[in-house]
Amino acid sequence: MPATDAHRAVDAVWKLESAKIIAGLTRMVRDVGLAEELAQDALVSALEQWPGQGIPDNPGAWLMSVAKRRAVDHLRRSQRLDLRHEQLAHELERAEPQPQPEADDVLRLMFLSCHPALPAEARVALTLRLVGGLTSAEIARAYLVPEARITQRIAAAKRTLAEGRVPFELPDGPELAGRLSSVLGVVYLIFNEGYSATAGDDLIRPGLCLEALRLGRLLAELAPDEAEAHGLVALMEIQASRSAARTGPTGEPVQLHEQNRGRWDQLLIRRGFTAMLRARALGGPPGPYVLQAAIAVCHAQAPTAQATDWAQIAALYDALVRLLPTPVVRLNRAVAIAMAHGPAAGLALVNDLLADPTLKDYAQLPGVRGDLLARLGRNGQARAEFRRAAALTRNTAERAFLLRRADTLDATEPSASSVERPTERSVPNAERPTEPSAAGLAQTSEPSGGAEPPDPSESGLARDAAPSGRTLGWAAEAFLDRDDLDPATARSYDQTLRRLRLSLGADLPLTALTAAEVARVFATAWGAAAATTWNRHRSAVRSFAAWAGLGDLAAGLDRRAGTGAPTAPIGPERLAALQSRTDVALRERTLWLLLHESGAAVTAVLALNVEDLDLDDRRARAGIPGPTAQEPRTDGPWVSWRAGTARLLPELIGDRTRGPLFLADRRPGPARRPADGDLCPDTGRGRLSYPRAEYLFKQATRALDPAGQGLTLRQLRTRD
Repeated sequence: MPATDAHRAVDAVWKLESAKIIAGLTRMVRDVGLAEELAQDALVSALEQWPGQGIPDNPGAWLMSVAKRRAVDHLRRSQRLDLRHEQLAHELERAEPQPQPEADDVLRLMFLSCHPALPAEARVALTLRLVGGLTSAEIARAYLVPEARITQRIAAAKRTLAEGRVPFELPDGPELAGRLSSVLGVVYLIFNEGYSATAGDDLIRPGLCLEALRLGRLLAELAPDEAEAHGLVALMEIQASRSAARTGPTGEPVQLHEQNRGRWDQLLIRRGFTAMLRARALGGPPGPYVLQAAIAVCHAQAPTAQATDWAQIAALYDALVRLLPTPVVRLNRAVAIAMAHGPAAGLALVNDLLADPTLKDYAQLPGVRGDLLARLGRNGQARAEFRRAAALTRNTAERAFLLRRADTLDATEPSASSVERPTERSVPNAERPTEPSAAGLAQTSEPSGGAEPPDPSESGLARDAAPSGRTLGWAAEAFLDRDDLDPATARSYDQTLRRLRLSLGADLPLTALTAAEVARVFATAWGAAAATTWNRHRSAVRSFAAWAGLGDLAAGLDRRAGTGAPTAPIGPERLAALQSRTDVALRERTLWLLLHESGAAVTAVLALNVEDLDLDDRRARAGIPGPTAQEPRTDGPWVSWRAGTARLLPELIGDRTRGPLFLADRRPGPARRPADGDLCPDTGRGRLSYPRAEYLFKQATRALDPAGQGLTLRQLRTRD
């Protein structure tokens, strides 16, 4: 057999059988990382042997058999062959049947890879890797991220599962429902990314949709009594049926009401209807996926867009929003209400979402709002909203579509006779809603554009000298382009002004920028931010307003107290609880304990180097950086620690002999190479920064903070 044919066969068999093999091995060795390595060994054996010996009659069983022999060999070599391992080896040699069916193993594997201890991104990557059989490169291509990042996510997820000793078991009772929701959510997350890509050139990624469909069907087969599993399958089948009609010849999006329904895949629709019937047959109150599938059924049953039963869809969204009151569901409901009861009713609901901070970067909100405004004949505002949505989306095809919609709108207001005429044509993609905007845009006029930026040497832009056609985007660029701003300040100002442009629109006339609008953006974007963050952005707005001669744009923004205020230290009990958490990395556990035991400043501890540690005397002298990156460090304060830190330090140091004690997560890029003293000569990684360390601590301690913001590293500085 030609090697290429054999390799294709191996690849196909691996996609079909890898989940069963890894699941079966995980049950044997109780370590998903080791199980994957053993399965990969079997795959290598197949690549070596099948071209010469031919494909076996049962390739899946062949791979499983080889993998299990590898597992037994590994256990014997590692001298951990206890009685159970002997029994397993004996079972394998006598070809005894497995004690539990393979299907249960795969289901366990799905629950394991979607464990709540893992972040959502890690669950997706691990599920695609272990259950879907995709390589890190394939997952990275699908999500448009570097392969190394996917590899790191998968490695971190497996490490978390191993350190947490997460059992390879199916949950029981109420826990099963909660864990099943996590599994369903991951599968639907994969499908959504394929159905409406968040970034890249293409609107759809068929490979991800197909993989999610395969996983969903598998899950429904493994859990036949779970109505929500069948509901999710029904939802994905029906939505996938529209894939061919969702894009035009050049890849441009085609809205739902404009799609050629003759191109909808009737086989997928029938499969979706069948899954929906199975979900309903199981009885019980409908869950979120069953309700969403019912909405999809309404669209699929309508022979034309005009025949769509929007009243029924709106009623289903009413039920869905009671179960799942997320901002996105509420936005979808607003679209349905607009179709059923007119654009004004939908716009009122959309406007209620403008202050929701979770939607501040969601491009669909201004997209939906632009559609509704256009239906109401408020074309100027609609055009601004479409442009704002285009600025927020990272998908090239969607951005081009939104800009075309903005360009085709007439800036003049239409006649009154056309304002109240509800037409389905202007309703956006009802299957995927959109995001926020500024109420102040409603009173603005369209900018003329094309004005030349001011001379950077100007100290400011007097309001009287600013033509009405000048916009927020133009002024922000001119402000940031000044020669008297150092890079750090420019970056800080840019963060503030970028948020203003995204929230209010870069085309907003400068004269329409008011303190009320700025206050509303601040409440949405930084309402829950710490005092230092709030005050930093406030200062940026004040500087910009003074430069542009716009008056006091920060009039509605009171300076927040709290910077430098004394904070309660973290007690030993809470610190012990943090130390016992299995999802906390060794680096963080060591840093936190060292800060607690030493009482030293965070900057001093983060400045420690491996070569300066005196492990016997439990102390080290911190290095203080020079005035510039090129200046050598000088001796700083002594830092000492106790037995707790002394137990962790050897493992953290490992084989390293020089360089920073606390290392960053990854190697720095060529453009951001740190000073030599902040770079580990053994690993190539830089020194852990204060902001990153603080961020990780805040994330880990959110549950301990009544305000939900997380605690600060300074609160560890106590000797109890």
